[in-house]
Amino acid sequence: METKPVSKTTSLAMTAVMSAVICVLSPFAIPIGPVPITLSVFAILLAVYVLGWKRGSVSCLVYILLGMVGAPVFSNFSGGLSKLAGPTGGYIVGYIPMAIVAGLILERWDSRVVQALGMALSVAVLYAFGTVWFCMLTGKTVAAALAVCVTPFIPGSVVKIAGVLIVGPMICAGLKAANIDPRA
Repeated sequence: METKPVSKTTSLAMTAVMSAVICVLSPFAIPIGPVPITLSVFAILLAVYVLGWKRGSVSCLVYILLGMVGAPVFSNFSGGLSKLAGPTGGYIVGYIPMAIVAGLILERWDSRVVQALGMALSVAVLYAFGTVWFCMLTGKTVAAALAVCVTPFIPGSVVKIAGVLIVGPMICAGLKAANIDPRA
């Protein structure tokens, strides 16, 4: 059975649902230093996997905008411009290029290895944005920032990428079974 393209209403609804998924998963945090462990990366990569780079990036942007206006969707149920302007704000801003990079790679290659490497590259882009921002606002050296803002998160990022490669195809298969192509 051929899947049919989604209507504009369905597309908008799926984007909103994935924004909601990001908003629900992201606030839960484990504080391990200046940057907490959250499920934001998993949720955003999942949105991009399911919706494609354009709609997935829009769902990420909606999440960030909701947080900017004060909705408690950032780590530890925080929100507002102060969170975005703080030392970890670069990671929040970095979610957008992360979503775009991951989405473009996920849309072009079906190989799980290439998809995993593409998501890893996108997370590296996120780390770069966040680390530069952190260094600028705290005055820490790059080495010191990497030690507290990147190195502890690498194993978790690998697990999150693996999780997206497991859950993402299951969601897409369910949508396909319902004759819906969320990327069309």
